[in-house]
Amino acid sequence: MKFDQVISGFGFKDNIADQCIYHKFKGSRFIFLVLYVYDILLASNNIDFQLETKSFLSKIFEMKDLGDASFVIGIQIQCDRTRGILDLSQRAYIDKVLDKYGIKNCSLGETPLIKGDRLSLLQYPKNDL
Repeated sequence: MKFDQVISGFGFKDNIADQCIYHKFKGSRFIFLVLYVYDILLASNNIDFQLETKSFLSKIFEMKDLGDASFVIGIQIQCDRTRGILDLSQRAYIDKVLDKYGIKNCSLGETPLIKGDRLSLLQYPKNDL
């Protein structure tokens, strides 16, 4: 509750679908804050916005900056800022599940989407959630 009060006072809004996700927009800058137990993951389109948030949080909470995230809750993160690419992979989790059930050598299946497929607004959910 304290964290929610502090971060809301700094201008962050919580997400209606997941109360551990916060966002803040200031002009064209944005930042997302994901809270998972005692860990925080920040994602922003502006490094100064991110540093400002880290500075604010470190004045109130004891914290340690672990640098760029490479693995969070079973998701591997690879970022190539020069090319504007963010790659998220659950390969390690999938391999763990396949190994657990003894089907690690199963055959691959086709994905129902082809690279380059475009989704339209007609496919978008029609409710606020």
